[in-house]
Amino acid sequence: MGVKSISGKSHLMQEMDYREEARNGLKFRELYGKLRDVMVPEMYLEQTRRRVLIMEWVEGVRLSEVRDLYLVEVGVYCSLSQLLEYGFYHADPHPGNLLRTIDGKLAYLDFGMMGEFRQELRDGFIEACLHLVNRDFDGLAKDFVTLGLLPATAQKDEVTKALTGVFESAVNKGVQNISFGDLSGNLGQTMYKFKFQIPSYFSLVIRSLAVLEGIAISFNPNYKVLSSSYPWIARKVLTDNSPNLRSTLYTLLYKDGTFQIDRLESLLTESLRARTEQTLVRTQQDESDSSRFAIKQVLSFTLTEQGAFVKDLLLQEIAKGLDALGVATLSSVTSAAASRLPFAPSPSPSLNNEEATNLRNLYRLLLLVAKTPQKENSSRAPGHESTGEKGDDGADDMSLVLNEMRSFPEFLPVLSVIPELSPESQQQFLLLPADLTNLVLSRAVARTIRRMFI
Repeated sequence: MGVKSISGKSHLMQEMDYREEARNGLKFRELYGKLRDVMVPEMYLEQTRRRVLIMEWVEGVRLSEVRDLYLVEVGVYCSLSQLLEYGFYHADPHPGNLLRTIDGKLAYLDFGMMGEFRQELRDGFIEACLHLVNRDFDGLAKDFVTLGLLPATAQKDEVTKALTGVFESAVNKGVQNISFGDLSGNLGQTMYKFKFQIPSYFSLVIRSLAVLEGIAISFNPNYKVLSSSYPWIARKVLTDNSPNLRSTLYTLLYKDGTFQIDRLESLLTESLRARTEQTLVRTQQDESDSSRFAIKQVLSFTLTEQGAFVKDLLLQEIAKGLDALGVATLSSVTSAAASRLPFAPSPSPSLNNEEATNLRNLYRLLLLVAKTPQKENSSRAPGHESTGEKGDDGADDMSLVLNEMRSFPEFLPVLSVIPELSPESQQQFLLLPADLTNLVLSRAVARTIRRMFI
């Protein structure tokens, strides 16, 4: 057992009371001690006194003195669990408090300074990261008010313009290339102009992640802690039941009422990179199994209670696409039949703009679910064009979707992983056809009634 004692007096009375530190250590161990490759020493509260701390002895070396990027990743995962899952976090994670144990685990020491991250601040932090990565600087300005970084009286339009100038170039590098230095380097003048405030909790939160990034870049200059953090944030926003995060997700995916499939695809793809207790392993996934593994991850996620919200969104958009496909098919058949008649009228466009967009989204969703990469040399890949006037492109879009659906072997991996899912997920999968049929029929009935009376 290790004994930590102190003599003399200090104004930091709470941190001088080692009984409080022992209680903090016990809580920290209860919350995070079971995470993979995380070690939290045992605290012996009954033997601890105000000026004497009795705790388990930890043998190891400072994390900053070893080149172990894996343990940095473990630290990032543990930090995110602290900050965004439970809200109870280690507020003094300097290199001396992070050890690599002799059995290769990450040990946390010194629980005298801890912080509490309230739920509304956790949600605000996640929303800020989402808005930043997706270049929604108007939403980011509002998040800064929520987080207490800006006064409520700040002029939102001016703040949005300023944040765009500060962060846009950094964000354009891609989430995997953004560093804390990029985000803070040009913020000084903006902070002064708009009277930014740095709450104590925020500086401690940023420090806890910046320390890990600093350790990593000492031997890997290209390491970016946000690259490791954002997948966890993406998974969190896709699965969390918080009304605020649900509203943020919906607003993010439906800009001005239009489904933003690129954003959903980005969130799902990033969430698959998230380090979880099951995937936080030293060996990389075999490349030959990576596609199958990704399919299983997507299905496992969407067929659980946590993924129900995203599953419903997917079903709604697939139903829209199938409905548009039905309209295009019927129109094509009707036009073909009419063309055989003498004095046949000129065919009208088979799809309106909304239906053409829904059809292109269907194509993208099929690829997303099957994890089938789009061919780079495709000159007409749906979803990469604007949603403006399409003319007669509906027929081309329909042909492209039908051609892709004929490539049935590409979608076989989706079916082959079903037996590997949990019994509950398999049951949910069997319900999908009926749910999808009901949605398509509802849209068809609504469209028919609309055309009859409007």
